[in-house]
Amino acid sequence: MVKEAIKTVNLSKKYGKTLVVNDLNLSISSGEIVGFLGLNGAGKTTTMRMLLGLIKPTSGECYIQGNKIDQYNVEVLNEIGYIIETPYSYPDLTVQENLEIVSTLRGIRNKDVIDWVTEKLKLDQYKDKQVKHLSLGNIARLGIAKAIIHKPEILILDEPTNGLDPFGVIEVRELLKELANNLGTTVLISSHKLEEISKVATRIVIIHEGRLIREVESKELDLYLEKRLLVSGRNNKAMKEVLSAKGYQVNFKSDLENNSCYLELIDTKSVESSEEIATLLVNAGYPPKMLTVEKEDLENYFLRVLNDCNRGA
Repeated sequence: MVKEAIKTVNLSKKYGKTLVVNDLNLSISSGEIVGFLGLNGAGKTTTMRMLLGLIKPTSGECYIQGNKIDQYNVEVLNEIGYIIETPYSYPDLTVQENLEIVSTLRGIRNKDVIDWVTEKLKLDQYKDKQVKHLSLGNIARLGIAKAIIHKPEILILDEPTNGLDPFGVIEVRELLKELANNLGTTVLISSHKLEEISKVATRIVIIHEGRLIREVESKELDLYLEKRLLVSGRNNKAMKEVLSAKGYQVNFKSDLENNSCYLELIDTKSVESSEEIATLLVNAGYPPKMLTVEKEDLENYFLRVLNDCNRGA
């Protein structure tokens, strides 16, 4: 049976009259990497803070490894590594000194763990450098190093790749996969880099105005992404007439940036029978110059889900 690592039950948080988190129920199994998505102010950081016991819920409960988070059960937090908003380090101390402080506070006796974590985060050459002289990217790496130095069972990461260049983002992605696959680490991660989330998460959770509005397994995400067939040739008007005569729903579209026009077919039949459409047009004397299936990415899917929610769909 898969162990439940993170759970919230009817979790809510109110500031004055503003309901920031609204009756949120999450269930995350051990070893999952869950992408936690939402607009600014959706309640992501507030939820993470409640999971860490940094703020108290107005109502509802949070559970880590089956243990309720409250003032009487703080030892469960030793199983968590986290970054919430901007990771803090002592600027006048070196990378090595910062990590030594964290390892001491975490009760880590094996000092080899510092070598392990600096190697993982590519911080070896900066060990003796004061944090205030690090680049933003390396400050971000140090924040992640501090979060994983004790090899926690659970990682809660709020925008952990801010400041990292594309290569650094890829490294963090591979590190999270390694921790989940090899150590069984559970990861709850929020990020505005949605395409990156789609490459690392095993499940996507979307919240809006404090409410959970969509959950989807990453392996099933493709089923929910909209697809369209784009076609163009020398005579788009004639091609449209040929396709319409065969029962296809065809729309004219303009690409103002490239000063071009094309035909768009969005029904499932068209997307799944692109070869038949190509044959039909060739036989009619209008061979397509372009015929491609374009698939929605996670960012556009996310925005579509929010728009549907706002329209009450």
